[in-house]
Amino acid sequence: MRNKGFVVVLTIIITALCLYYLSFTFISTKIQQDAIDQATDKSGSINLVKKQNYLDSLWNKPVYNLFGAEYTYKEVKESELSRGLDLQGGMHVVLEISPIDIIRGLSGNNQDPAFVAALQKARELQKTSSENFSALFFKAFKDANPDKTMASLFTSAANKDRVKLSDDDATVMKFLNDEIESAIDRSFTILKTRIDQFGTSQPNIQRLQGTGRIQIEIPGADNPQRVRKLLQGVARLEFWEIVEPFDPQLSQSLGAINQLLLKEQNEKKSEAIAATTSDAPAKTQDAKSDTVKSALEEALSTASKDSTSTNALDSLRAATSSPLFALSSQSLPFYYQVKDTAVINAIFRRADVRALLPRTVGLFWDVKSTPEVTPGVDDIQLNFVNVGRSGKPLLTGEVINDARLDFDQFARPAVSMTMNAAGSKTWAKVTAAAAAKQPQGRIAIVLDNYVYTAPSVNGEIPNGNSQITGSFTNEEAKDLANVLKAGSLPAPTRIVEEAIVGPSLGKVAQNQGLISMACGLGIVVLFMIAYYSKGGWVANIALLFNIFFILGILAQFNAALTLPGMAGIVLTMGMAVDANVLIYERIKEELAQGRKLVDAIRKGYERAFSSIFDSNITTFLTAMFLFVLGQGPLKGFAIVLMIGIATSFFSSVYISRVIIEWMTRKGDDSKITFATSLGSAVKERKDFNFIGNRKIAYIFSSTVIIIGLALIAVRGLNMGVDFKGGRSYIVSFSKPVVATDVKVALASGFENAGTEVKNFGNDKVMKVTTSYLIGDESDKADDKVKAALIDGVSKFSGLQYSENDAQIDDTHFTISSSSKVGATIADDIKGSALEAGLFSIIAIFLYILVRFRKWQYSAGAIIALIHDTLFVFSSFAILGLLGINFEVDQVFVAAILTVIGYSINDTVIIFDRIREFIAFGSSHDRNRIFNDAINSTLSRTLITSGTTLIVVVVLLIFGGEVLRGFSFALLVGIGIGTYSSIFIAAPIVVDFDKSKDHQAKPEVKTVKA
Repeated sequence: MRNKGFVVVLTIIITALCLYYLSFTFISTKIQQDAIDQATDKSGSINLVKKQNYLDSLWNKPVYNLFGAEYTYKEVKESELSRGLDLQGGMHVVLEISPIDIIRGLSGNNQDPAFVAALQKARELQKTSSENFSALFFKAFKDANPDKTMASLFTSAANKDRVKLSDDDATVMKFLNDEIESAIDRSFTILKTRIDQFGTSQPNIQRLQGTGRIQIEIPGADNPQRVRKLLQGVARLEFWEIVEPFDPQLSQSLGAINQLLLKEQNEKKSEAIAATTSDAPAKTQDAKSDTVKSALEEALSTASKDSTSTNALDSLRAATSSPLFALSSQSLPFYYQVKDTAVINAIFRRADVRALLPRTVGLFWDVKSTPEVTPGVDDIQLNFVNVGRSGKPLLTGEVINDARLDFDQFARPAVSMTMNAAGSKTWAKVTAAAAAKQPQGRIAIVLDNYVYTAPSVNGEIPNGNSQITGSFTNEEAKDLANVLKAGSLPAPTRIVEEAIVGPSLGKVAQNQGLISMACGLGIVVLFMIAYYSKGGWVANIALLFNIFFILGILAQFNAALTLPGMAGIVLTMGMAVDANVLIYERIKEELAQGRKLVDAIRKGYERAFSSIFDSNITTFLTAMFLFVLGQGPLKGFAIVLMIGIATSFFSSVYISRVIIEWMTRKGDDSKITFATSLGSAVKERKDFNFIGNRKIAYIFSSTVIIIGLALIAVRGLNMGVDFKGGRSYIVSFSKPVVATDVKVALASGFENAGTEVKNFGNDKVMKVTTSYLIGDESDKADDKVKAALIDGVSKFSGLQYSENDAQIDDTHFTISSSSKVGATIADDIKGSALEAGLFSIIAIFLYILVRFRKWQYSAGAIIALIHDTLFVFSSFAILGLLGINFEVDQVFVAAILTVIGYSINDTVIIFDRIREFIAFGSSHDRNRIFNDAINSTLSRTLITSGTTLIVVVVLLIFGGEVLRGFSFALLVGIGIGTYSSIFIAAPIVVDFDKSKDHQAKPEVKTVKA
């Protein structure tokens, strides 16, 4: 083997990197367990507040030292292999920015009937179109008003210098699209800030490009109503006058607060000392004064010994200052570490402290920390503002006409801001007053009670045109410009998709995934040893490397491991050994032809390479399209599948070869064997005339597919919420309930809307799916549907509803999980699923055409893939007739695309052997050549499919209800995919290929695998 040293070095590097990135997960898990131990009382119950407090106390403290590099708990959490919401519980939300309100705002709330009618028509067109809203609006307006220009709708004082009456429609449309895109960016910035302040670990927010939607995932969110309010609240942009800490009145108040807190602090110390002395009642007052005195004397004594000592100064400061000053940065006052903000907030919430603070002074934190204040520490500033007697800001965001990224006279990023007439007048007074102060006054720009910037005012600004300068980056200046436009051009959001997973359900899913992985791994390991002896041990070592690499790379990419992702790992286990099966069967063929072991190993790897490469590429293509076009759980599955394909190729083809060649380096054939009694028994079989019996297969497949399609046309499929829209709930009980009884009980509350109730794993858990109020995506509708569900279940069962999913007993039930998908996003999910399947098929067709140089091979492969897909759909329809209803949802789409990728593997292996037989020459006719090729690869085809089917059966049994439909689709698809590779794909090539290139040639000996 060439480049063996390179493979060894690369393996060591990848292993080291995986160990490095996974080490953060090990440390994080240990700290989490320590927190649980700290919060668990003698009865075994966990105090969640105590647990969180323990974790918060470590947030910015070093907890991991690796080769001298220290990492805080925050950095460890950011680098660990995170779990998806389905494995730990939390809330998933997709928000859609309303372009209607943005366009209406840009028009100055134009009441022109033509404008209003165009908006309404565009809203209706959007329900059935994939075009963006602005294009639909333009089309609707021009169809009804061909003689009017778009500029006539948007020319106003607010849009001065941006839209002119003479502008053509293309210019105005660019303006609209830019403003809508800016509004989405603005919403993203605001939402990101809100989520970061929410107080959960590792929240995730991302834009769904090209959709005008924002996806948010909040692990551990236990108050959905609070999250909805947080995400959908209107942004409040305000301007406030900064009050500097050295202001005489404020400074005096802060000193009084410090004395109050210090006195209280010293009294507590005195009481603690007094409690330890026998004559505490008599000496309490003396102890108080003595404690303060001794503390000061000790601090001064320490300071006098080393006046430059930081520790000494810290001691003095701690003794003479309350937390208000002791926790503050030494270089800049009122800058605190992020972890200390809770302490400061608690101080200023106290009534006695508020009484000492001037009534006209309010408090706002900066929106983000400033690490450069104290190197290595996240410091955040507390700002004091003048709220006046009325409590109203100087100005609000409604007065801003425009704000945009600009550059100052030194070509540094800045923000230019313009105001309307009323705002300009007030702004002139405000800036004149601020500029007259000594030193110059500052104006805070506050959004949602957080200060984004507080620039100094250099002089009066009479015309409302301002430029804000500072040490901004381009991105920071752009974000600030977006924030400034939040008041004048709001971008309302609505929740179009929502999923809530309770922690208990997440824990169950996590356990099911782990059990599936363990069982799948165990079965594959045992099978490979039983079938390939010592060669099986090598394949298993390569398999362990593969799983380790997958987890390490996921951690390196900071990707979340989801339940479908765990299913992808289990599936990869079966697929990973496929390459070793192909190699070992090739080696056995070479040995049967009389080659020496070392030579047979070399030839086996060389001749199996093209089949392994082709099959991996085709599967990777489907995974790639699944990732690019899929949404939600599909992406997690696709990422694992793509990584698994790459790592399994490397481990099976290269790592296993290095190990085998090392074992046989001295020419000792006893070191490695590939034959067992089980393998010999499978090999003993007769050839079968597959091509001659192809018409029987055609008839069988056609019959099943026709019956299935007929049932789909008459009864339809059990479409999940992903594809039809609606709301779904997982309801958990402590005792068994009957699904049909629950459905009857809910009928009146849901006003006889389409409702489905079925067991979810067992008869104590029900999945309720309803189309009640499907057209209303508001929070009120969500609450109404949930209330109807709770009321119906309560009346039916006599149980009370509990928000806590851990409190399920004889008197309570709970909703463990819920999801909502709006009709619009359901259509988008269906469209993206269809596109992923279509592009996968086209890509595979082109790849097969390039590799095999004949369209007949591509046609055979594609017809087989379409056959497999239709067969899976038909099987779901036939099972539905028998009362077994699996849902067709996004995870089902992942199964179909996996089937497409996997089915092509077997087809490519057979096509590759056909090409090989034709290249070597054969005296047989076309049918015989194809039969020989299929028979010679039959055992490896059955073994590779068999190992994968084994782990799929494990998933079906242990994967839980969420993966039940996915597993069944894979079970049918992989089994039928193997069948179609033999009975459909190759025979189709025979029927389509009428060329005369299979002439009699010298016969070549073939060996059955």
